Amino acid sequence: MHIAVAGNIGAGKTTLTEMLAKHYNWEPHYEDVLKNPYLDDFYERMERWSFNLQIYFLNSRFKQMLECSNNGKNTIQDRTIYEDAYIFAPNLQSMGLMTNRDFENYQSIFTTLNSFVKDPDLLIYLRSGIPNLVDQIHKRGRDYENSISIEYLSRLNERYEAWIQSYDKSNLLVIEVDDIDFVENKEDFQSIIKKIDSKLS
Repeated sequence: MHIAVAGNIGAGKTTLTEMLAKHYNWEPHYEDVLKNPYLDDFYERMERWSFNLQIYFLNSRFKQMLECSNNGKNTIQDRTIYEDAYIFAPNLQSMGLMTNRDFENYQSIFTTLNSFVKDPDLLIYLRSGIPNLVDQIHKRGRDYENSISIEYLSRLNERYEAWIQSYDKSNLLVIEVDDIDFVENKEDFQSIIKKIDSKLS
């Protein structure tokens, strides 16, 4: 079984992935942030490094999804290949930070890779408002995220909502995270567990 966790920057994907992996004894697959050689450069000069960054993420998540499908284990993945293709890359193009030529090349590569991957059995989407995202980003204090603008987060949120409204690849669970604290409040975490159990049954 393959579970995927989706959501904007700062929504709590990695934390929830870690907690659910421990609770269910699932094998976690995390977003490759620390080893990513393009992130720092991207946030300094988005228009120069956008294509490189998106190709790196695309390849990384493609390999993760293949592993999730083929390793015979119950797995949970922090972010999906779809978010890069339907949210981040189109957003960069629309903001003029990725050329049309690079975007078309990216989309062609995605289409090819996507034909080889199996959709997750359950997608968990963490829905968050901008104030909560900003608060969480500041709390974790990653240097390269200091330059992320509210406009950038807002554009991503709009694309996430549009994507989720039409998502039909698998079972879907939407969790509103603005008014809960699943890290500190055990009842909030248990309510998420109940919802997941209901979806999986």
